Amino acid sequence: MKMTEDEFRRIYRYVKLRYGIDMTKKKEIMTGRLENFVTAGGWHSYDAFMNAVEADTTGQLEKRLLGMLTTNHTFFMREFEHMEYLQKVVLPELRTKEAARRDLGIWCAAASSGEEPYMLAMQIKDFFGLDHDNWDTTILATDVSTEILEQAVRGIYTEEQIASVPPQWKRRYFKALPDGVHYEVVKEIKNEILFRRFNLMDPFLFKRKFHVIFLRNVMIYFDNQTKQNLIRKIYNSLEPGGYLFIGRTETIDRTVAPFQMIQPSIFRK
Repeated sequence: MKMTEDEFRRIYRYVKLRYGIDMTKKKEIMTGRLENFVTAGGWHSYDAFMNAVEADTTGQLEKRLLGMLTTNHTFFMREFEHMEYLQKVVLPELRTKEAARRDLGIWCAAASSGEEPYMLAMQIKDFFGLDHDNWDTTILATDVSTEILEQAVRGIYTEEQIASVPPQWKRRYFKALPDGVHYEVVKEIKNEILFRRFNLMDPFLFKRKFHVIFLRNVMIYFDNQTKQNLIRKIYNSLEPGGYLFIGRTETIDRTVAPFQMIQPSIFRK
């Protein structure tokens, strides 16, 4: 099914307005991801499909549209140098700083299929060891896609997907399923994470500020103005001295928010 220029503009304006995702130069990708679904659904054009999206009061079609247009590519141990810095610098610092409250605020702002928040939970549990139960280290893990969050909540991965996980973590934090192919994250790690759907374009109305925010490999989908607005909100959501981790290929404009750069992808308020 051919997508007209008007249809393309309608769709990219829709997702940019609501979610900040910039697809102005990705018509071919958009067509490839939507064509089979639109055709199978019986819509005779992309305009007809978008009419249905906008008329759907349940919001399910919009969520499906977003799920098809966003790429949720992640894996265990991705950019693991961030985990090492967390273990060697950030967590020891926070253990001392928050010794009285024993309450850490950690937000994984692009949870995708769950690998990143689960990895964070494993890292934190290992760091605190026997003292872990005396701390509240619940991780808020959010994503804009309902479908991918459902996958994250299940916490089931193939042997290939967990191949890079350290052996001690595999033994302790995953259980083999009867099919001999899949592994499930154990309940003690699942209980450390609060998965919620959240749109980064919405106002940040959190009741508390965070000590650590992971916002990795998300801003590549946003234009410059959207990134600047997001960085301001992120900065205001961090505790003084709080840390922001972004993807290694990403950058932030520190004239927008006065972050201190620790490393090219690690910043501090």
